[in-house]
Amino acid sequence: MAAEVVGQVAPGERGATRIADRVVAKIAARAAREALETLPAEAAPPHATVSVHHASARVHVSLELDYPSDIGAQCSAVRRHVAQRVEALAGMEVPEVAVQVERLHSAQARAAAQGRTL
Repeated sequence: MAAEVVGQVAPGERGATRIADRVVAKIAARAAREALETLPAEAAPPHATVSVHHASARVHVSLELDYPSDIGAQCSAVRRHVAQRVEALAGMEVPEVAVQVERLHSAQARAAAQGRTL
């Protein structure tokens, strides 16, 4: 039996660290940006919202992508990377990452506007 030190609080009676929802959302948005190989030049950066309950976070990410591209593969990469980063950095389980593509940016239209053809 360990000797009690006067003034110390027993481990079971200590508080817990709570990570604010907005911090988890920033981690998720940054992870979404990391997961995408490139972002369209005119695109807004990814935005995330989260719902945290105990040690679990449900994440919703909104982003813009270039078109034509493999949208499904990009969304899968974002889901996977966001879940991994939130789990690693915030220590939370991430049972759901919903990805919403808000806008597609035409790479062909951008090239034509710059006087090039694809």
